Amino acid sequence: MGYPSGPIGPTLETARLILRPPVAEDFEPWVAFGADAEVARFIGGVQTPAMVWRTMCAVAGAWTINGFSMFSVVEKASDRWVGRLGPWMPIGWPGTEVGWALAREAWGKGYAVEGAAAATDWAFNVLGWTDVIHAIDPSNTRSANVARKLGSTHLRDAVLPDPLNVAVQIWGQSRESWLSRKG
Repeated sequence: MGYPSGPIGPTLETARLILRPPVAEDFEPWVAFGADAEVARFIGGVQTPAMVWRTMCAVAGAWTINGFSMFSVVEKASDRWVGRLGPWMPIGWPGTEVGWALAREAWGKGYAVEGAAAATDWAFNVLGWTDVIHAIDPSNTRSANVARKLGSTHLRDAVLPDPLNVAVQIWGQSRESWLSRKG
């Protein structure tokens, strides 16, 4: 019996990004991403390489268990791994989320909006989700701005489940709202 040699799940492309399930080669850039305190500030804090490995395996494993998960984000121009984003819904999560977190060198380029828009399209059109949320730390103004650019609004406040147990704002929108904005 063999093991899969490549990603389990689709590859999406935008004008500047490739979104695909994580692969082993993503580990080193993911370690750098997890070690950057400013990047990790709103996603659970700095992670050691061992913690990154477990996180990466959880994201990859969710593809097998759920049929969806976050994508690795690869910048087309450089072929560099620059973050992770996409559908996420662990047990106890406050809704069907499309989330994002990018390496600092990818900030300010519009990648979060570009990638999250593609992932949201995929979640609505392929997964059949009826709404999408974004769980955002109240002081994370950068992510709130991404949510606004996607057409989402602040819906309510919540506390994320174990092991996070942090207060967040839930931003989001319905499938109908998303489709009406797209025309």
